Amino acid sequence: MAQQYYSVDQVAELLGLHVKTVRAYVREGRLAATRIGKQYRIHRKDLIAFTGGDPEEGASSGERPHAEASTVVQIDDVDRAMVDRLSTLLTSAVAGPPGNGVRTHVQVVHDPERARARIVLVGGLEETARLLEFVRSLLSELH
Repeated sequence: MAQQYYSVDQVAELLGLHVKTVRAYVREGRLAATRIGKQYRIHRKDLIAFTGGDPEEGASSGERPHAEASTVVQIDDVDRAMVDRLSTLLTSAVAGPPGNGVRTHVQVVHDPERARARIVLVGGLEETARLLEFVRSLLSELH
């Protein structure tokens, strides 16, 4: 019989994620958890809701391991109009249902004093690669 509560370490191992990633999901509210003392416990039903299936079944079935990319892109010599264009393009590209069950997150930050932008992408490998290609394509229009 499957256990009902999991520690953050157990969830990280089941999902093939780093412990810090699981903690971040809990803090962000993406993964429901109960705090008991100084530790989080994740109920099995919440883990199933988060993953879309029973993670214990997937862990031993030989399925392809879950992979996620975290990418930071820094762009120098960029004005506010270009940053707004990039932000609109990327946020509209990730709208809708998640690809391969992995929701992709985008954050675009502009530093006008340095004329610099940073784009943070967190998501599945294919989706992140697609978004990076969007960024490359848009930047190549500038030159």
